[in-house]
Amino acid sequence: MKKTSVYLEEALDEALALRAAEEGVTKAEFIRRTLTGAVGRPSRPKPSIGVFAGPVDFAEDADRYLEETGFGL
Repeated sequence: MKKTSVYLEEALDEALALRAAEEGVTKAEFIRRTLTGAVGRPSRPKPSIGVFAGPVDFAEDADRYLEETGFGL
């Protein structure tokens, strides 16, 4: 096992201690179990980047395009 240090907000540290006590394990064991669960879940699919089916000059003339579509009215 490898030792790792992390800085936690006081409230999070207290919440971890409380949950660990509720489960009857040490805070370190609770953190290990929680992290193991987090990394064991499948990754969420990443959204496609750069896919835009709009005008190529949208960034330069966004206000006009938004006004034409009635966006925000």
